[in-house]
Amino acid sequence: MVQLLAIHLIQYVQHFTDPRRRQALIIDDSLFKREFSRKTELLARVFDHDKQQYFKGFRTLTLGWSDGNTFLPLNFALMSSSHAKNRFGRLKSNDQRSLSAKRRTQATRKMTAVALELVDEAIKSGIKAKYVLFDSWYTSPRMFAALLKRHCHGIGMLKKTKKVYFRYRGREMDIKTLYANLRRSKWPIKDNYLYSPIVTFEVDGEKIPMKLVFVTKRGQVDQYLVLATTMTALRPEAIIQMYGRRWQIECYFKVAKQYLQFDQTQVQSYDGLCGHLAMVMLSYDVLALAQRENMDDRTLGDLFFDYGRPLPDIKLVSALNWLIQTITGLGEKLDMAVETLNMIFDEFIKALPNSLGRLLGNAQ
Repeated sequence: MVQLLAIHLIQYVQHFTDPRRRQALIIDDSLFKREFSRKTELLARVFDHDKQQYFKGFRTLTLGWSDGNTFLPLNFALMSSSHAKNRFGRLKSNDQRSLSAKRRTQATRKMTAVALELVDEAIKSGIKAKYVLFDSWYTSPRMFAALLKRHCHGIGMLKKTKKVYFRYRGREMDIKTLYANLRRSKWPIKDNYLYSPIVTFEVDGEKIPMKLVFVTKRGQVDQYLVLATTMTALRPEAIIQMYGRRWQIECYFKVAKQYLQFDQTQVQSYDGLCGHLAMVMLSYDVLALAQRENMDDRTLGDLFFDYGRPLPDIKLVSALNWLIQTITGLGEKLDMAVETLNMIFDEFIKALPNSLGRLLGNAQ
C-alpha cells in the first residue's frame, strides 16, 4: 500500500519536474527502539551505528525516492537479527505463502540482501531511477556490481578499510594507500574536491571501472571522505551533489521520530508494528506533497529577507527623548504654556534614576 501510493505521487510530481533532472533511490536504516519490551515478536539485540552500542529493538530498513526536491518513502523492512542467539522474541509459524510469513523470513536475512530486494520491487513497480544512494554501511564492491546487473549505478561513501582493494595504474591498493600516492604525485587540488581518479575492482572475475572523489572534511586535508560511483561519466561536482541528496532520508527519519510517532507504539505483534510503520510513511507522504505544493514567500527574493529582518532595538534614552519631543509638539498645538511643559518634564526627569536622568539631559 505504501509503495502503491508513492508510485501515484511520483507520477503526479513528475508533471512539474524537468525530465532532465536525475532521479535516485535512497537506502538507509534507522534504529527502532523497544527497550522495555519483552514479548514483542522477533525482538532482537541490534547495533546502533551512531552511539556504537547495542539496544533492544529492530532496524528499520527504508527505501525512498528523490528528484532532488521531494523525498517519498517507497518501502521498508523491519529487520531483526540474522543470528538466532540475538533474538529475544520468538518467531511465529505462518503460512509460508502469505505476505506475513515472507516479511518475517525477510527480517532475519542480511540487510544488504534485503536492500537489493527492495530495489527489485521498486524497479518491477515501474519506478525509473538510474542511481541508488547509500552510506558507507552498504558500500561494497558487490553492492555496486549487483546494482549494475539491475541497470542502476550506485553512489556511496567508501570505508577506509584495508580489506577492500582497488587497482590503480596496475597496482592493487586500499583507499588510504591510494590517497597517499595521490598526495605524493602532486596533482593539483580542485576547489570543490581533492582528487578524482578512475580505478577498477573485480567481482566474480569481472572487472568494473569506478570513479572516486576525494573530498576534504571541514577543510582539513588529512580529514577526507571518499565518494564512489560506477557512473564514470559523471563529473566530480555532480557526484558530490547527487550524494548530498542522501541527507533527505535522514530528514525523513528525524520528522518521523519527532512528529509521527515512529517508534512510539505499544503494539506487540510483528504485523502490527509493520502496519504502524506503514501509517507513518503514509503520513509523511501527505506532508511531502503539501510541502511540494506550498507557496513559499522565499520566491519573493530579497523581500523575504526584508520581511524576516528584526526591527532594530533603540536605546531607552532615545525613546524617552522622542517621547518628550512628541509631547512638546502636541502641547504647542494645544496652546499649552511652555513653562508648564518644562515643569512637568523637569519633575519627570527628577523621578528617573540619576544615571538615566544625566543621559537624558545630555541627549536634549
